[in-house]
Formats: sequence, structure tokens, C-alpha cells
Amino acid sequence: MNFARYFNYLLLFPAVLILSCNTEIKDAPVEEHREEEEETIVALTAAQVRTAGIRLGKIEDKQISGTIRVNGLLDVPPQQLVSISAPLGGFLKSTSLLQGSRVRKGQRIATVENLEFIQIQQDYLEAKGNFEFAKADYERQQELAKQNVNSEKTLQQAKSNFTSWQVRYAGLREKLKVLNLNAASVEAGDVRSTINLYSPIDGFVTEVNVNIGKFVNPADILFEIVDTEHLHAELIVFEKDVPKLKIGQRVRFTLANESTERLATVYLIGREISEDRTIRIHCHIDEKDEDLLPGMYLNGVVEAGGALVPALPAEAIVEYQGKKYVFIATEGAPAEKGKEAEESASAADEQRFKIVEVETGNSEFGFIEVTLAGRLEKNSKIVLKGAYALLSAMKNSEEGGHGH
Repeated sequence: MNFARYFNYLLLFPAVLILSCNTEIKDAPVEEHREEEEETIVALTAAQVRTAGIRLGKIEDKQISGTIRVNGLLDVPPQQLVSISAPLGGFLKSTSLLQGSRVRKGQRIATVENLEFIQIQQDYLEAKGNFEFAKADYERQQELAKQNVNSEKTLQQAKSNFTSWQVRYAGLREKLKVLNLNAASVEAGDVRSTINLYSPIDGFVTEVNVNIGKFVNPADILFEIVDTEHLHAELIVFEKDVPKLKIGQRVRFTLANESTERLATVYLIGREISEDRTIRIHCHIDEKDEDLLPGMYLNGVVEAGGALVPALPAEAIVEYQGKKYVFIATEGAPAEKGKEAEESASAADEQRFKIVEVETGNSEFGFIEVTLAGRLEKNSKIVLKGAYALLSAMKNSEEGGHGH
């Protein structure tokens, strides 16, 4: 073989090899891109969409970062929780209260009977008569003293007697008030063996500890009434989070076995660290709800700062092969290339969803921060419910060897 011709072959072979490699490199990304694009699209018919319960929505701004997690319970101020007792004891003669009964301020809630009530009224009438007599005698002795008719000792005795009956009369009159007995009625001769107990506030009965005929002592609590209109949230905060607290901060909380989020505002911060290194804060609840009861447990967060962040419901985000994804409804339903005409026509009734990878951040109350939401447009129609159904459809499609 001619050496020159052999040398030309050697030069030509690398050129052909390079050209072949360039062609493969140029064509490979196109094919790979098409395959990746095919695998990220899931198509469902309208019937399948309804069956899967798919619901679309958009990214929302939620304040998730910069919060303090808390727990606690609903409570009422001391002045809104009233314990009812009988001032001097007696037998419970009547009551119509049951737990949960609503009462109004000034409403009669029970009647108590005791013969001692009669004695108190008799003592009052006696004291009233003696007081009036002593008063008249003292005034008469004063006039006589001015005329030097009586001695100073007689005047002092009249004054002492008057003062003594005045104090006794005033004391028994106050005792009648405590017993809810009308002094004017007693003076008119209306002496009773029973007294009525009245509700001092509007509210609901939370405890009934007596029954008809039972003897009750002054120290016994017959009923408890709570005014739920002034419920507040009493929350427990760990010592490390105390510096973050401020009056007026917003609180978001949910009750046990309830998904509805409620709002409150911090209005009082405790000044004593307990043995478990926590303090208590008190919060006003924004909206009144008669269904709320003292003692209900709650979980929540105190918004201690931080900006609003884009977030999605937890069920909108799926995990696949160690990564987090969401599905987006694509605009239109273009027919696939290479399909027959009837298949292309049926595709027009399909709804297509594209899977998009995202990164997540903090989560609260069923919402998860989407830290790379910039990959999604603000008005993207995201699958908020039914995302796992789409993921299952995508997996089945891949296992069947189809593109979507």
C-alpha cells in the first residue's frame, strides 16, 4: 500500500469518528428531553378527575416562619366564674337547674329553707323597735341637758343605749340583704322561713352539686355558673421563648379534634417562671362562640415576627423517590404526535397535569412552606386535593411503558 494513501486514511478516520460523536451528542438531548417531558405529564379523563376528587387552587401567603408553638386551654377570668352557696345553710327546697342550663343575671335559681331565717327576721324587728325608742330617748335627754334638768350621766347612758341599738339594727338589716330578704316586707309583717338564691351573672351552669331536700352548709358549693362571653386562651410558653413575646401579638390556635383555625391576641404575659421553666400568657379570643367551654385544650402558635411565605396545603405536596413534587394543571389538551386520529380526538376531553419538583420549609396547621415557589407562577393552577391519585396514575403509566 502506498504510504501516502495510508497516511490519508489515518487522518480521515478520526474526522469520521468525531463527526459521528457530534451527531450522537446533538441528537441525544432532544430524545432525552422528549422522554423527560413525556414522563412528567399525567392525563386523566373528566370522569377520572371527578373520581379522584381533584381540586385546584393557588399558592397562598401564610405566616409560618417566626412563630412560637404553644399549647394550653380555654379559661375565664375569676369574675366570670361564680360559685353559689347558701349564706346560712338550710334545706334545698327547690331548683330547676341542670348542667348546661342558661341563666340570666338576677334570675332565681334555688330556694333554701331554714327556721333560723325566721329568728333573724324577729331579731331585726326587735332591734328596729329598740333602736327607734333609744333614738327618741337620746334626743329627749339632749334637750333636757340643755336646760340643766338631767345629769350628765343620764345623757351618757341614753347615748350609749342609742349607739348600741343603732349598730345592732344596722347589722341585722345587712344580714337581711345577704339573705335576699326585703327589709320593708319584713317590717310589714311578711316573715318567711325560706330565702331565694339569685344568679349574679349571665352565663351557663357548669356544676350542680345538690338535690331537693339536701341540707347544705354555708361552705358547700351548690352551683357553678360561668360567663363564656369572656373566655380567653391561657397558653404555656417555654422560658427560652419568653424574650420573643410582646403584648398585642397575634395567636392562631385550634381546639382538639377540630381543624378550624381561630384567632386571638396576647394581652397579658405572666411574670413568674414555674418549676417546669414555663410561663403563662393570656389571650383575648377575636370571635365569640357560645359552643366554647372553659377547660378545652388547644394547640397554637404565637406570631412572633417573620414575613408571609408562599405555602400550600400538606396534601398538595407528594413525595416521590426522595423528592417533593406538586401537580399543575396544564392549559389545553394538545394531541400527541404519532397517534391515530381517533385517539387525538379523545385526548381533547382529557385534563393534563404536569409534575413539578419543589422544596418545602416549615409547616403549621396543615400548610407547608414552599421555599422554591419561584418555579411556579403565582396563578398556576395547583392540585390541592388528589395529588396522590395523580402520582399513582403516573407510576402506573410508567410501569405500563407509556409516556404519560
